[in-house]
Amino acid sequence: MKAAVITFPGSNCDRDLAVAFEQAGAEVVRVWHKDTALPAGVDVVGLPGGFSYGDYLRCGAIAAHSPIGSAIAAHAQAGGYVLGICNGFQVLLEMGLLPGALLRNAGLKFVCKPVALNVTSVESDFTSEYGADAQITIPVAHHDGNYTTDADTLARLRGEGRVAFTYAQNPNGSDGDIAGILSENRRVLGMMPHPERALDAAQGSADGRALFAGLIGAFVPG
Repeated sequence: MKAAVITFPGSNCDRDLAVAFEQAGAEVVRVWHKDTALPAGVDVVGLPGGFSYGDYLRCGAIAAHSPIGSAIAAHAQAGGYVLGICNGFQVLLEMGLLPGALLRNAGLKFVCKPVALNVTSVESDFTSEYGADAQITIPVAHHDGNYTTDADTLARLRGEGRVAFTYAQNPNGSDGDIAGILSENRRVLGMMPHPERALDAAQGSADGRALFAGLIGAFVPG
């Protein structure tokens, strides 16, 4: 599997995400925001956490219109995999690849701590390595992680099994305790917690490894 990790001005988790893909067995290529095309043969695009373009205007809004943005959207629309973490989730929402918005945390404070997540859907390659109804520990680090959407969209996400993760104890006020959601074809995942920071027990949890292992497994012949 070949993974492209995008770097925007202000990204600060791009190296962590590249390491997570590499440790899972992927070939990783790094892509700069001013590039206009993805490298040939890319299977999954990773949008990392950080503060793209300084979070000016709205978090992720400028990155969504960066030169590489059209190639990312085309990749997703063609059925390619995309993983957006934290700021990457914000970018996916601004691009319209996932529904909803991420607002300022309900407590109006930056939240940085390990949190317990419920794995609410295992019907995706991102979550297939977790057991049904599993609870995992993944760190969060965000100021604008309050997932918000209308009642109809929330009901549709739940009814279609597209809520990938929920918070066991909501740290930011997200509607439905949502921590991560999937696209209709389940090949685009946006999540606020950082699985790339949970690869080893020395980090406090290794629960993020299964997410990358499941994604790699989708490309390994059975």
